[in-house]
Amino acid sequence: MGTEWTDRIVSERMTVDREFSTRVQSSRFSSQEWSLIMTATEFEIENPEDPETARMVANTDKIDQILPELENVRSQVGAMGGAPGGSNDSGGGVIDSIKGALGIGGGGSHDAEREAAEALTQEYAEELQSRLEENGRWEGICATAAE
Repeated sequence: MGTEWTDRIVSERMTVDREFSTRVQSSRFSSQEWSLIMTATEFEIENPEDPETARMVANTDKIDQILPELENVRSQVGAMGGAPGGSNDSGGGVIDSIKGALGIGGGGSHDAEREAAEALTQEYAEELQSRLEENGRWEGICATAAE
């Protein structure tokens, strides 16, 4: 299963990126953090042989590798006077970033970050699959992924 099918969905990805930006704004992640998360996420199609049951999923196995960098981004934003785009009430914040940087508060913040990233990337994957289905391209993409 190569990356050939992912090359064929660039325009749909761009559309979903634009539409999903409002969803990201309402999440716990800034746009910089979201970009970082997306670089660590690979999209896969489970069961591509059968487009009826096939499902696009976000493989977030590499998220752990970028969690420290996510904290760096968050602490830099905090040092500059807060998160862009308003308050970040839904999680994290400067205090949690500082605690995390100091190693206070255990690994719970990493678990929460990972879970939030996994949930949001899966939501993105479902949105992307939906877009491909609406455009009549899902079956062809599944066929290419199954090769």
